[in-house]
Amino acid sequence: MFRRLLIANRGEIACRVIRTARDMGIRTIAVYSDADTGARHVDMADEAYRIGPALVADSYLSVERILAVARESGAEAIHPGYGFLSENAEFAEACTVAGIVFVGPSPSAIRAMGSKIEAKTLAQEAGVPVVPGYNGLSQGRGDLKAAADEIGYPVMIKASAGGGGRGMRMVREASLFDDALDSASREAKAAFGDGRVLIEKFIARPRHIEVQVFGDTHGNIVHLFDRDCSVQRRHQKIVEEAPAPGLSEALRKAMGEAAIEVARRVDYVGAGTVEFIVDRDAVPDDGGFYFLEMNTRLQVEHPVTEMVTTAVDLVEWQLLVAAGEPLPFQQKGIRLYQHAVEVRIYAEDYRRDFLPSTGRLDHLVFPGHRLVRIDTGVREGDTVTRHYDPMIAKIISEGRTRSQAIANLQRSLMEIEIIGPATNLPFLIAVLGHPSFQDGDVDTTFVHLHRAELMAASELPGTDAQILAGVYEALVDRDCAGQEPDPYSPWRRRDGWRGFGRAPVLHQFRDGENDATVSVEWDGDALLLGLPDDTYRVSGKVTDGGTVQAILGRRTIKGRVIERGLERHVLIDGRARCLVLRGPDAPFAQGEASGGKLTAPLPAAVVRVHVEAGATVARGAPLMVLEAMKMEHVITAPSDGVVAVVHFAVGQQVDEGAELVVLDAPADGSTGGAE
Repeated sequence: MFRRLLIANRGEIACRVIRTARDMGIRTIAVYSDADTGARHVDMADEAYRIGPALVADSYLSVERILAVARESGAEAIHPGYGFLSENAEFAEACTVAGIVFVGPSPSAIRAMGSKIEAKTLAQEAGVPVVPGYNGLSQGRGDLKAAADEIGYPVMIKASAGGGGRGMRMVREASLFDDALDSASREAKAAFGDGRVLIEKFIARPRHIEVQVFGDTHGNIVHLFDRDCSVQRRHQKIVEEAPAPGLSEALRKAMGEAAIEVARRVDYVGAGTVEFIVDRDAVPDDGGFYFLEMNTRLQVEHPVTEMVTTAVDLVEWQLLVAAGEPLPFQQKGIRLYQHAVEVRIYAEDYRRDFLPSTGRLDHLVFPGHRLVRIDTGVREGDTVTRHYDPMIAKIISEGRTRSQAIANLQRSLMEIEIIGPATNLPFLIAVLGHPSFQDGDVDTTFVHLHRAELMAASELPGTDAQILAGVYEALVDRDCAGQEPDPYSPWRRRDGWRGFGRAPVLHQFRDGENDATVSVEWDGDALLLGLPDDTYRVSGKVTDGGTVQAILGRRTIKGRVIERGLERHVLIDGRARCLVLRGPDAPFAQGEASGGKLTAPLPAAVVRVHVEAGATVARGAPLMVLEAMKMEHVITAPSDGVVAVVHFAVGQQVDEGAELVVLDAPADGSTGGAE
């Protein structure tokens, strides 16, 4: 076994590998960019080496710099994690040439399966069904468009290399093909260094099912059953579970055997995942699945497989196999014995089409339940930057049944507290509680179909937040007054008392885009809270930790109020609302200017500018394309108009809120829209 292991990655997966390596008695070596100085994985490792600036091309994607650290540190093996260089055949080859073990499959297997085009061909040769489409070698625009016309719209354009939803576009009609092709190819090139694409028939309601496979150097290949990864946004997974609910045993067996056959075609060694699409609208129990792709690495969602199969640590298996040892189990020794569900908490604003969010994690608390596992690469005080994937943590729960695993996960998510960048935590809680998810009625359209319900369920009602904030302010004021040493001092009074009678104390808040005044008046031991919508008689209490309880007749509201300057962050069951306390003379901050100004929704780089000053544009026309966290974001015209100013050019960086383009009204004074 290796004595010294370098982890060529960062964040959660680097921490995950370090934990297992430490348990195996292996010394770990971390690498980090300037953006990750002092990161959690750096502190956890036995040694750490700087490899360059924040830009991934000059740090985590630099083969030369990582190998230089491996030689300097005396590393015997390199674990690539997932993403970055994990599926880079040239990197695997360079490790071998340098006399360092690459913890993963052979370069030839990576090349074969790293190209979706070649992988589909191999699957067809193995007798495994594939999604109808074009996976030819020609990348000429004319050939690709002709293939799409022949397949029939809608079609999917997919990056040949990589995954994670990057370089993927759905095209509904021929007139939109060229722009979608350019965008997909450009995004694929930026994310994976390979702009090639393939075309597939769009399946309206697919389930995304994947099978975990594992091979060793002794010719053994096994599968560890399946996972359902159908709940996605922006073609990226946010909820995964194992085993996939509702599959017949015949279908589960057929997909497992097909996955092994695909892996055998390339003499696969190490951890890999064979992904399938199951058309839920038109499949018999014993068929109807299509090969999608094979990921030649450990998957983000591998913990759910570890939780449902006996005595499995997939990272330990990777290291054992890389050291030349046989798999610990043969197929007959691998059994399913319970259910597991995983969610990915991202720094993103789900209210703004899941745009990535950045910022400092000012407050971060995770639960500590026995049946829940937390994999994270961050700590309180760390900063989520625009340079890397914005995942904060994976929360994985187990249970004897699916419903029990879901209930454990729901309870745990409701106890998580995050203050800083926007996150999808409330949205995940809403997903788990949705009746269709509870029944296992999911496919990749789930978020789209139920978006309005999920958005509504994820919101913390403003009234509840204002009640807790009002109780908090009243009781904290009273406790502060009690610290006045003179028992007869009028400054001890915090109940609105005056010489000519009591008056309510007014607390003015900014609640999102609205102003909210909460009046507080003591009535004996109870509070009368006047809110914008009604007046409530409340009794309550506040603990030293900021836990607030408000009793309104037969209903009790319980949550946390955390002070950050003038901000009052109200947290109730995983949902949050920030109320900003207004000083007596401080006006509320005004929102973004309206009219024709278009601003950047997040820090990003400009990768394309579609217009110039003087151009006439229609509502919905693309104006500019931004790239952040390896994803493209198209800025479109909100109405018909004339471009007055374009503030940025291709290659420039923009900050969140930066004014990008200014639109004037059309010369005829029309406002656009339908006639």
